[in-house]
Amino acid sequence: MHDVLIAGAGPVGLLLACELGLAGCSVLVLERDPTPDSPFKSQPLGMRGLSAGSIEAFRRRGMLDGLLAASGIDDFPGGARGGGHFAGIMLDPARAETPPGIITSLEAVESVLTGRALELGVEIRRGAAVDGVTQDGDKVVVEAAGHRFEARRLVGCDGGRSAVRSLAGFEFAGTGPQFTGYLMLATIADPEKLRFGFNLTPTGMYLRTNGDRYVGMMDFDGGAYDRSRPPSREHLQAVLRRVSGTDVTLTGVEVASTFTDRAMQATTYRRGRVFLAGDAAHIHSPLGGQGLNTGLGDAMNLGWKLAAGDLLDSYTAERHPIAARVLDWTRVQVAAMRPDPHSQAVQGMLRDLLDTRDGTAYVFDRLDAMTGLSLRYDLGGDHPLAGRNAPDFALRDGTHLADRMRDGRAVLLDFTDDQGLRAQAQHFRYAAAQPTTDVEADAVLVRPDGIVAWAGAAASFGKEAAGRAQ
Repeated sequence: MHDVLIAGAGPVGLLLACELGLAGCSVLVLERDPTPDSPFKSQPLGMRGLSAGSIEAFRRRGMLDGLLAASGIDDFPGGARGGGHFAGIMLDPARAETPPGIITSLEAVESVLTGRALELGVEIRRGAAVDGVTQDGDKVVVEAAGHRFEARRLVGCDGGRSAVRSLAGFEFAGTGPQFTGYLMLATIADPEKLRFGFNLTPTGMYLRTNGDRYVGMMDFDGGAYDRSRPPSREHLQAVLRRVSGTDVTLTGVEVASTFTDRAMQATTYRRGRVFLAGDAAHIHSPLGGQGLNTGLGDAMNLGWKLAAGDLLDSYTAERHPIAARVLDWTRVQVAAMRPDPHSQAVQGMLRDLLDTRDGTAYVFDRLDAMTGLSLRYDLGGDHPLAGRNAPDFALRDGTHLADRMRDGRAVLLDFTDDQGLRAQAQHFRYAAAQPTTDVEADAVLVRPDGIVAWAGAAASFGKEAAGRAQ
């Protein structure tokens, strides 16, 4: 029997597997696709933005250098961050003082995480689609590819159409689609007819970037076309002509996919011994690019709790509100992008607001509060650091906090070199840290996921504080 079964070998499932592997758990990952290769994971269709919070997670586990190399980034943080957009309106990052993110590909993320998971003894079986889930008080039984697997826990990281979510009886609630979106690599006979970047039009939206072949579109048809049938060249050309208002011609289509802006979320992320993470727990449009970051945050939050077998109910309590805010963030953008006079009036006002420093800063600050370093959980206590991502504190030996977190254990930072604190750090890594002027605390306890569990006077550290990180 395995400690944990994970359905899905995407970034979320693989990061979760790495977290559990660090803790010495026996982990089996079941992936329905027979191979990790896909044009939708490599450039340009597979490009994704990683937030500062996600980057810090890779840094804390010693995987950031490998990710930067796999992503072809040799100037971090110098030239890593792009401007991004809100509702198709481009943003200038120079107007916001926020930590940098990076643009990478799913292929790069998965290759780094797969290598690390295998190093940690994680088993990955491909071509094994989950088609049965039952559980009792002692175990979960999963049927996949004609085999029967048992584990103490199961986590569905198997995407927006999650088999685990359906088979385990989770409720999935939210709002239906407004549009069908398209991504394609195509040969365009007359690319000069299409403007670069995001283009909001009276009939929809189109995006042209990464040269002449990559095109994205939004057709406000109520999601009618999504996955109803493979998009033909003729259909893609008709949609592109309609939303661009041109007579552009596609002479060939290498690959194309569709998506919608359905905004749905599981009402709970746990049913007994079964958990959900990533797109299996929440789906939304790709506007704002927060789906991957939200899922990676799920994995970091859940991994150490599964390994410890404690605080498991806090997973839904902490992560559900984060995804709910992300869903609303995408709904707002869709409402502003609709091709009708009311939404176009909103677009005009948004352009004016986002052309200001305060407007741009608000968008970046809001994103950082959802999936970045300024995210905060309500853990109780009065200290301003409690529930927040820990700063990368300097340690007395010349290293930093991130260097002490590579093994996935909680860290007790002592700014006073208090022998009593050192004696209480039996279940944590203990580190003498440099005092800082902006932290009014004798010590800080950092959970395995990098969240500050407790901060305060040495005399107030006890079992209650320790219980928040183990």
